[in-house]
Amino acid sequence: MTRALRVLRRLAPRTLRGRLSLVALTTAALLMTILTVVFNAVMDRHLQHQADDELRNRAAAVATTVDTTGPRVRVLETVNDRLLDTNVWIYAGTRLLEKPPSATAGSPPTLAADRLAAQRKHACATVHAHGRGPVRLCARPLPGSRATATVVTALDLAPYRSSADTLLVGSLVLDVVMLGCTYVLTRLSVGRALRPVRTMTDQATQWSAVGSDERFGTEDHPAELARLGVSLDALLDRIRTVLRHEQQLTGELSHELRTPLTRIIMELDWWRARPRTDAETSATQAVIAEAAQSMRTICDTLLDEARENALNPATVPGATDVVPVLDRLLKGLDTPALVKTAMETEAPVLEAGVAPALLERILSPLLTNAARYAHSRLIVSARRIPGAVRIDVVDDGPGVPEAFVAELFQPGRRADPGDGHDGAGLGLPLARRLARAVGGEVSYDPGHVPGARFTVSLPAG
Repeated sequence: MTRALRVLRRLAPRTLRGRLSLVALTTAALLMTILTVVFNAVMDRHLQHQADDELRNRAAAVATTVDTTGPRVRVLETVNDRLLDTNVWIYAGTRLLEKPPSATAGSPPTLAADRLAAQRKHACATVHAHGRGPVRLCARPLPGSRATATVVTALDLAPYRSSADTLLVGSLVLDVVMLGCTYVLTRLSVGRALRPVRTMTDQATQWSAVGSDERFGTEDHPAELARLGVSLDALLDRIRTVLRHEQQLTGELSHELRTPLTRIIMELDWWRARPRTDAETSATQAVIAEAAQSMRTICDTLLDEARENALNPATVPGATDVVPVLDRLLKGLDTPALVKTAMETEAPVLEAGVAPALLERILSPLLTNAARYAHSRLIVSARRIPGAVRIDVVDDGPGVPEAFVAELFQPGRRADPGDGHDGAGLGLPLARRLARAVGGEVSYDPGHVPGARFTVSLPAG
């Protein structure tokens, strides 16, 4: 059974057009089989009725030559006696008066005629003669005043059977032709109907490979193809977003790694230029180690962000209470003893429509920078505004240099690379990108003095 199922699966068409054509062919074959059986059954019945009508007409013609008015049944002589006697039996009661010249006693037609005569009523029967085809016999009683007679007529059914067989063969041939036409027309029709789908698939494959801006849309398409076009458009948009993200990640990696890599190459070239003392070699190694650590930090930061985007955290539904997240981040800050941190909220529960991990990734760079540069205080305030949650991070540090404000959110930019703090200049750009991914924003207020104020706006939960 399992092997048979395997064979059937192998023989099943692989294409949708082949499967639909097979379904149409099977349905048409079943329907034509039923129609053929019904048609031939009706035709057999019709031909039998025709044969019975012919027999009744012959019996009526023979009955005109039988006289039952007297005490005995008499068969009158007529001009067409020979024609009328063909395949005709005449009985007086159950006594045989006349029989066909070719009929023999004990033959199946004669025995059937005797049985019909004994019934003395209108009746028909079919028998198979030796060496001949089926024979149909019908009896007609002829009542009289003092005597009764019965006329039995016979008819060879071979011509009728031949007609029935011819009709059957013709209907089977017609069925085969119709099934062939059905299969061919179905394949052509389905292939033509699926041609737009094939075209759309080829276009989607081509567009997705090059990140094209072309889209299918819903115009000039049937409803089913319009829905398919919308789905393919959404898929192409996602593919384009992934490609754009990969390009951005590649650009940021190459840009950020160029500076420390250049330092490593320069130090190695300088060290190879002439023999160096042990102190100079140690200094070169320290510079190379610092540049390598910087490269590692850059890679870890960008790859972590790429991994988060691959998991698609920005589209994870949910709501997060902002207050506990801020409290946990503030307690985890490595702030100098002179810097005091404070949190101001207008309500004990303030929900933002983002995942907890994403909220931490957005706020962490802002709080870390504020704690790093604050002189004496760091204040975080959170409140609800129409349709959103606003979080302000304020410190009393030196602020952002006016000349650097335009590059503040550019990846890899730092206002003072020699300020003694580690960093690759990716924290703020990453925070803004993640906030915008969920419909929010991270901004800097250049008018706030002294210090710096960063504002995070996120959708309300």
